[in-house]
Amino acid sequence: MSKIKPSKGAPYARILGVGGYRPTRVVPNEVILETIDSSDEWIRSRSGIQTRHWANAEETVAAMSIEASGKAIADAGISAEQIGGVIVSTVSHFKQTPAVATEIADKLGTNKAAAFDISAGCAGFGYGLTLAKGMIVEGSAEYVLVIGVERLSDLTDLEDRATAFLFGDGAGAVVVGPSQEPHIGPTVWGSEGDKSETIKQTVSWNDFRLGDVSKLPLDREGNVKFPAITQEGQAVFRWAVFEMAKVAQQALDAAGISPDDLDVFIPHQANERIIDSMVKTLKLPAHVTVARDVRTTGNTSAASIPLAMERLLATGEAKSGDTALVIGFGAGLVYAATVVTLP
Repeated sequence: MSKIKPSKGAPYARILGVGGYRPTRVVPNEVILETIDSSDEWIRSRSGIQTRHWANAEETVAAMSIEASGKAIADAGISAEQIGGVIVSTVSHFKQTPAVATEIADKLGTNKAAAFDISAGCAGFGYGLTLAKGMIVEGSAEYVLVIGVERLSDLTDLEDRATAFLFGDGAGAVVVGPSQEPHIGPTVWGSEGDKSETIKQTVSWNDFRLGDVSKLPLDREGNVKFPAITQEGQAVFRWAVFEMAKVAQQALDAAGISPDDLDVFIPHQANERIIDSMVKTLKLPAHVTVARDVRTTGNTSAASIPLAMERLLATGEAKSGDTALVIGFGAGLVYAATVVTLP
């Protein structure tokens, strides 16, 4: 017989507050066209993107996270001292250690909250939300801050016609806390590592450090390029459209609801064509509000879902208490989908 006492947490968890931060610099497609052979019409028709935000030197991963988190904490109506866990999903914090989550937890004024980073690409928010839910139900924290943050402008090859126009910067955060009713559904998540080459960093940090020019991409002047994110666009598009619609349906089934029960659909803001295809495949009713933050924010990877959620609530397109399907998918290839009640 076990001598270990059972944990005592809340019966359920829910999102209590949301906040976002977009860098002050707005970058239109015309700026991207300075370095690639394309057109504004082509970019808009292929992705839906019109503008994106790029961070300046002061808008670091930590600084953007702190801004978004402060808004989320205020929206939740709690104090930073009540936060027992800080989970940061990012692929663009350039210090391997320490985790940027520890700096954020300290500067927010938490009381020595557990703090760690995760790397799950564009599915990172869903991964973090699932971990936060588990921490609250298990009893290791009463309130958990989940942050998705990226400075993808640092990892963008502006000469790569397939990706130069896609990426933006920003931070989105939510506070997850206890609930007496289920407001975060079961998570349907997973990975398909056999497709990992379809979205990847161009070269490893070690190869870049060693500086072997024969292994490194060069720019038009023959200089070594900084590592960047690249992808096989058509392969990613097909996977996202056909496979992720199935995952989204599985999340609906796991939550015991149908598309008719939904109020809002918040997919990862990768590409508006992918979003449109998923809406069609899922046969979402006309009353369902669909997040299209990609048009003015671009693809912000782990930040895209909380940023889109924050904007929908701020504009009144969605309201507190709405039932929303969220799904993230990207590099790995990894994915995570669940149904939530909006804060």
